[in-house]
Amino acid sequence: MNEITEITPQIKDKRRCNVYIDGRFCCGLTLETAVKYRLKVGEVISPERLSEIQLESEKNVALDKALTHISASKKTEKQVRDFLSGKGYLPAVCDYVLEKMRGYGFVDDKDYAKDYVQFSASKKGGKLIKMELKAKGVGEDEIDAALDGLEAEQQFQAARRILEKYMRGKTADRETLAKAYRHVMSKGFDYDTAKSALTSLFDTDDE
Repeated sequence: MNEITEITPQIKDKRRCNVYIDGRFCCGLTLETAVKYRLKVGEVISPERLSEIQLESEKNVALDKALTHISASKKTEKQVRDFLSGKGYLPAVCDYVLEKMRGYGFVDDKDYAKDYVQFSASKKGGKLIKMELKAKGVGEDEIDAALDGLEAEQQFQAARRILEKYMRGKTADRETLAKAYRHVMSKGFDYDTAKSALTSLFDTDDE
């Protein structure tokens, strides 16, 4: 049927409205856009047409919102897309915005991954860093390229610091060392790194 069944003001931005088709949320639009195209409840319209309207009228607004979103810190393409989708922007608008941002150099997952690895390496192991980057939408190739710059000695020292902090005030008995080892492993360090850090501090082969 593709009928507009509801047009409601957005709670957080009264200048925008939510458009529902056949009882389901379809997209967000500025009130100006809704008035300009004379959208009304009961009108028969396809989601594709709404996408065209949104792209034509709101692509620059969406771009401004995305640029403001990344002003405080870098974001991955997935994070920007999720942000825009959450604002009610349809895929065509998200694609437009990301294409522009890539062209300006404002989003670069390869660069993001490299910075994230360097920032996280002092407190996390490569396995955890990789998992977190995946969750942020960074591709496998970009992650692997960034992790290639992670040195074994750097990871060893990071694991050792975490272990020292964990053991502060604790007795180095077998059970506590086993818990300490598991704690280091939970931070994403591999077996050899965690084992080496434990052995270097306590001169033991116990896990």
